[in-house]
Amino acid sequence: MTQVRTRFAPSPTGYLHVGGLRTALYAYLFAKHSKGTFIL
Repeated sequence: MTQVRTRFAPSPTGYLHVGGLRTALYAYLFAKHSKGTFIL
C-alpha cells in the first residue's frame, strides 16, 4: 500500500482565513493519523 500524502495549497487571492486554516488542520491530522506526510 502506498503512503498517504496530503497537501494544503493556500489561496492566491488573499490572506489565510479560518476556513482555509481548518482545511489545513484536517489534512495535517489525517496525514499524521495515517503515518503519512503533509505538504504545505
